[in-house]
Amino acid sequence: MLSHLLHLEGIDSVVLESRSRDRVEQRQRAGILEQGTVDVLRASGVGDRMDRQGLVHEGIELRFDRECHRIDFPSLTGGRAVMVYAQTEVVKDLIARRLADGGHVLFEAEATAVEGISADGTSADKMDGGRPTITFRHGDAEHTLRCDVVVACDGFHGMGRRCVPAGTLHTWTRTYPFAWLGILADVPPSCDELIYARHERGFALHSMRSPTVSRLYLQVTPDADLADWSDERIWDELEARFAVHSDWNLERGPITEKGITPMRSFVAEPMRHGRLFLAGDAAHIVPPTGAKGLNLAVADVTLLARALTRWFADGDHAAVDAYSQTALRRVWRAEHFSYLMTTMLHPDPEAGDFECRLQLANLRYTVASTAAATVVAENYVGAASA
Repeated sequence: MLSHLLHLEGIDSVVLESRSRDRVEQRQRAGILEQGTVDVLRASGVGDRMDRQGLVHEGIELRFDRECHRIDFPSLTGGRAVMVYAQTEVVKDLIARRLADGGHVLFEAEATAVEGISADGTSADKMDGGRPTITFRHGDAEHTLRCDVVVACDGFHGMGRRCVPAGTLHTWTRTYPFAWLGILADVPPSCDELIYARHERGFALHSMRSPTVSRLYLQVTPDADLADWSDERIWDELEARFAVHSDWNLERGPITEKGITPMRSFVAEPMRHGRLFLAGDAAHIVPPTGAKGLNLAVADVTLLARALTRWFADGDHAAVDAYSQTALRRVWRAEHFSYLMTTMLHPDPEAGDFECRLQLANLRYTVASTAAATVVAENYVGAASA
């Protein structure tokens, strides 16, 4: 996304992707796009397939006490909504566009070292000094790439953040006492909009990838073993957690993929060290409950593309210098919302009955109060522009 946005401004870039193109385009990830993310994709000319195949959702359903409660987004947010369009498809669209535009995208190119990103008060820290260098392996050979800036969009486990000298970054981490067991199933969704269900046996989420493919999740213990979860057991547990007093049925079908996702929150500050910038999961992780991970990454690189364009165009590095502070305001807002949704909907196995009662009281207030429902709706659809 960053490479595409920079290209539109006439700025050259090289994308080093350690995985194969097939691996990148097949990995299943999040599928909810905020209004701001949708706006950026459309404005930058890569939203056509999204608009043809994506599913506009104008609300979500909260289920608890075997009752359904809908949060209506447009009425609470001035007309905004979200788009169900898998991250896998966004990635395919961006790769195809970069290659069609003659972009430099190197797959199976593993960076091994980044040098020259000093932030010790020298001119490099002010964006008018030396240029950093990336060493990487590609095609069984070692290569060197000299850059004006390096942006680490390489995820939580990537090497980018590790290039920052020890003691420079401040980090905050929260690990939750549960995980998600996620499945893909070749079955039409049993709902028109996402269902977030809080049940005494644990949380469940009904989402979708298309009109014929469903994506569902179950709260499990962090040490859960997929071998213990047969297809039948998964469907039985989902049916129990989604059960309501009204007439509603969970459609079952062939499960094509299973996986367990840990639940954690993480933030690293600052998101810049000299000429190295952090974006997306390299700088922050959110639990998936609030559907913020992909959207935060797009917001980061949209902000950074604007800042770098100003610097390359006229030498003005004010926006570059403000990147970390500006991005982190949005990051912490999303961290708080993701924490709110996670703690409101997941029974804590380490908590007692008092905490469970508080959780239910919070849910009842959220669906009964326009003000509380607006907090959920505004944060879920995101800012009007990324």
